[in-house]
Parts: sequence; C-alpha cells; structure tokens
Amino acid sequence: MDKIRIGVIGYGNIGKIHAAYLSKGEVDGAMLTAVANRGEAARALARKELLPEVQIFDSGEALITSRVVDAVLIATPHKDHPELAELAFKNGIHVLCEKPAGVTVKQVRAMNKAWEQTGGSVITAGNQTAENQTAGDQATGLVFGMVYNQRTNPVYAKLRELIKSGKYGELKRVNWIVTDWYRTQAYYESGGWRSSWRSEAGGVLMNQCPHNLDLLQWICGMPEKVRAFCHEGKWHEIEVEDDVTAYLEFPNGATGVFVTSTGDLPGTNRLEITLDGAQFRTDGKILEIFELSKPEREICFTSEEGFYREPETSCWRAVETEPAKPQYQALTQSFVDKIRFGRPQLAEGEEGIRAVELINAMLLSSWLSKEVTIPFDEALYEEEYQKKVHGT
Repeated sequence: MDKIRIGVIGYGNIGKIHAAYLSKGEVDGAMLTAVANRGEAARALARKELLPEVQIFDSGEALITSRVVDAVLIATPHKDHPELAELAFKNGIHVLCEKPAGVTVKQVRAMNKAWEQTGGSVITAGNQTAENQTAGDQATGLVFGMVYNQRTNPVYAKLRELIKSGKYGELKRVNWIVTDWYRTQAYYESGGWRSSWRSEAGGVLMNQCPHNLDLLQWICGMPEKVRAFCHEGKWHEIEVEDDVTAYLEFPNGATGVFVTSTGDLPGTNRLEITLDGAQFRTDGKILEIFELSKPEREICFTSEEGFYREPETSCWRAVETEPAKPQYQALTQSFVDKIRFGRPQLAEGEEGIRAVELINAMLLSSWLSKEVTIPFDEALYEEEYQKKVHGT
C-alpha cells in the first residue's frame, strides 16, 4: 500500500497532538483517516480542527471495526489500552499504543499474548532481513509499537549506546531525580479519569513516569529488587501517589535510587550513571562524561594513594549527539516504516510491560512496606490494587 491509513483513538490532550501531525502529513507513508472519542464535545472539536475526509467515530470499537484504517494509535485513558489493542489485533490492525501499556502486568501480559497469537512479528519478504529490505517490500505481519518517544532523544540514545558498548565496564550505580513533572490541583481536576485508583490506577508513576522508567530499563536493564516509598496525596488533594522514592538493586549487584514527584517547583531532571570506567550525567539535553584513566576496580587495588584523585587532565566533558528531531513524528515514523518495509522499530509494543512491571513493583513495595523481587506475585498485586480501588 502507498500509505498506511491511521486512526487515532482518543481526542484528548495527547490524541490531538498525534492527529495534528498525522493530518499535516508529517509522517511519510501515513495518513490520518479516522478519529474516535466517546465525548460529543471532543468529537465536535475534531470535526472543526481536522480535514472533512477524516471520519469521526463515537468509540474506539466502532473505529476498529469500520475497516477504514490499517493501524490505530491508542491515546485513551490507561486502563483501556490493552482491550482496544486486543480488539485491533483480532481485526488484523496494526497498533501503536500510548504509554503506559496498561495498568497491571497481568493486563499487559494478556495484550502481548494476543499480539503473539497474530504472528508476533513482521514477516519480511523472502529471506531478507529488516536491514536490507527496500521500499518495494512490505511486511505481512501485524506491527505493535509503544509511544516511548523519549527513546528518540539523541542524548538518551547515545547514553544507551555508550553503556551497552561495554567500553566502560559494568554498571555500578544509577541515580535519577526527576521532579520536574510539577502539576497543580487544577491539573488533577481537569479530567474525570485523573487522580483515582479506579480510573487512573496510579499517579506520578503511572501517568508521568512511564517514559523515565522505560528509559531506565532500556539503558541500564531491569532491576531485580525494589523497595519504594510512595506517598499518596502528599502535595495535592488526590488519592494516588504524587511523591516517590525507590531503591533498586540490579542482577550484577549495582544499585540505584529513583526519585519523582509532581509537587516540586521548579523541580529537577538529573540522571547520573556510574560504571567501572566512567560516570555519565545528563538533564536530557546535554550528556556529560567523566572517563577514568583506569577502571575503578583496578585503581582501588593497585593505587598506593589512600585519597586517590584522578589527574587534572581528566574532567567532565560534553558528548556529541545527533541533532534532535520531533519526537512523536520520529517515533510514529519508525512504526510506519516497520509496517511498510520491515525496518527495526524504536519501541516494540511487547516492551511496554517492563515499565508497568516497575510501576507495579514500586506500588506493591510501598503498600506492603517491604522489598519486592521482580518478577513479583501478579495475583497479589491485583488483590492489593483492588483494595485501593475499593478503599479497603
């Protein structure tokens, strides 16, 4: 097909952004053909803002079964993501899902299984690989992607590349203070689905931090233990968490601390990662590195200086990265290119479960007031989550 027909399900804050760049033709090989929203006011706004040929539906289900789209971009409240994705898969439609993938690991696992039952991956033409396919080759399987647009940030992409290269040895420590997610009380009152366990299934972790937690595991790998303290309604009149401090342990013994809040102004975004041979730090805009003259473990056991310091020639320096591109467009472009040509995708859909697993583990740890090992008891999480929903 010349162009992938995309339908956006959900015409709220983020859905409108996706619909706007798609309708302007900012993704090669894609066109917006439909939008769905349950609210009449949102549908009326869509009719006003979008081209007349874009069809408007009163539900995601109606859009999916309409046969006017080849792919859907799901931008609804979190809990609806898996159900809509599964319906799309059953109807042979590709799926690009907004974060988070869902609200519980159990729910997301079912969604991933539904995708796997469709074939699980793009089937490339003949014996070609994704890397050497040409524009004339088209994938025949269903493509599943996540809107983890922060992976397109050249700073985080370069940081991942450097760490995964192995040049600087193993991970020792990661500290991320990301408190620049400030939100007012008006924000929480702006939508009926916000700030409750029943509708949103969480607060700052579930709504703001899926991107950060995805990047954390994408760059450093998944931790195996979590001890978290999630304060509910600490800075706002809400029932979900708005202030979190979590301690992490990784399989190789590395440790980490993750701190986030929607109550700090102006807030901070500082990621610091220490390896055996270097330390990195970034605010998401500039990446800096301090390269050691030798691996720290070697220095520790060979140096005769008790108060060793690196030579003055060693210092923090900026790492060159590629120019930044519009994140949503770049992410959606990779999704469309995988459908059309089988090219590698920036964020595979089945990877969405990892951030949800971290969110669930942190919440469960706080609820139980103890350390949680990953993977954890999913049935126990469901039980504890229902207690929060019903206020028991």
